[in-house]
Amino acid sequence: MALIKKPVTGMKDVLPAEMQLRDYVIGVIKETYAKYGFTSIDTPCVESLANLNSKQGGDNEKLIFKIMKRGEKLRLAEAKEENDLTDSGLRYDLTVPLVRFYANHANELPSPFKALQMGYVWRADRPQKGRYRQFMQCDIDILGEPSNLAEIELILATTSTLGKLGFKGFQIRINDRRILKDMAAYAGFSEESYDSVFITVDKMDKIGLEGVEAELIENGYSKESVDKYLGLFKGLEVNKGIEGLKFLAETLGDFLEADAKLNLEEIISSVDANKAAEFEIVFDPTLVRGMSYYTGTIFEIAMPQYGGSCGGGGRYDKMVGKFLGQETPACGFSIGFERIIMIMMDEGFKVPGAADKTAYLIEKGISGQMLSDILGQAQEARKNGEQILVVRMNKNKKFQKQALEEQGYNNFKEFYKNPLN
Repeated sequence: MALIKKPVTGMKDVLPAEMQLRDYVIGVIKETYAKYGFTSIDTPCVESLANLNSKQGGDNEKLIFKIMKRGEKLRLAEAKEENDLTDSGLRYDLTVPLVRFYANHANELPSPFKALQMGYVWRADRPQKGRYRQFMQCDIDILGEPSNLAEIELILATTSTLGKLGFKGFQIRINDRRILKDMAAYAGFSEESYDSVFITVDKMDKIGLEGVEAELIENGYSKESVDKYLGLFKGLEVNKGIEGLKFLAETLGDFLEADAKLNLEEIISSVDANKAAEFEIVFDPTLVRGMSYYTGTIFEIAMPQYGGSCGGGGRYDKMVGKFLGQETPACGFSIGFERIIMIMMDEGFKVPGAADKTAYLIEKGISGQMLSDILGQAQEARKNGEQILVVRMNKNKKFQKQALEEQGYNNFKEFYKNPLN
């Protein structure tokens, strides 16, 4: 049986040109986030199924790559259901591992703790362009900071990083889960129906107000509640941004938590006054975010020119307490690393400041002493910061040089067994 040379479905090989770009982007991310006081951590790619299935990961919990028990624990003959065979799985995001990490090491960490975590995650999703079953995530989180200083710092750090990578003209869309719930309560929806209602609202940019209305009615909600609810969104179409928050405060009255409005106003004004990149921060009442662990502020990077979002995050104050036994405020922001890499590659981004790359082409049959001398030259050049590739010269030297030029080599030195004087 022949071996299979293609990667497993949903995975991909990374060629040198892309790897060079990925290394560069990772370097910019780490350097920029370090300036904001974030420190790198790492967690295992395998987590307990009890943690992964804690009903905090939304639909991602349906996409877990599960790992069978090992050794004596694997009792196939006695197994009656899947849980008898599995006890762990590959992480589907970095937030659940981070919270477990924090709960395990809280006494060893400063408060607040500003964490940077980069690593692969796995989801048994349907693969498509730009979406894989294994992909890199890049998260920054602040644990132990209850005020909106956390949100402001997260947004400033993330947007500064995007700006250094050449992105501009994007948006940070921001909302608050409390406002979403207050709007639903005002319209008369029951609390247990909120998640279902929000799933429909999240589709508004695709199906519009009429589509949202039709789906809510189809799902059995009363026309009175639907009309009252969508009336808020119609009012927000006229009153945008900060004016939209004022409109909600006036319309919702006692239904709106006063500090939710003030919270967003302070975040928006502080980010606008201190941003280091070209972008706009806008209040978006249709922003939902899928994870059920969000408790307050939520945000997303919107890049209309690229047809989608490139990351997001929010506040998840209840999650740490499930591990630690006491509530700890937490907030995080994740950059869509793979999507950013795809955009930069599509645009032909060239890594700046790369060292000149020189190829030493050595004719076959050269003496051992000459080869040693050439390698000595290469070592000296490398000590001086040059990038040197030493390879044997092919018969088709022209084609060989063209191939090397495609890899970024712009200087060539040729060495022959009988050099011309």
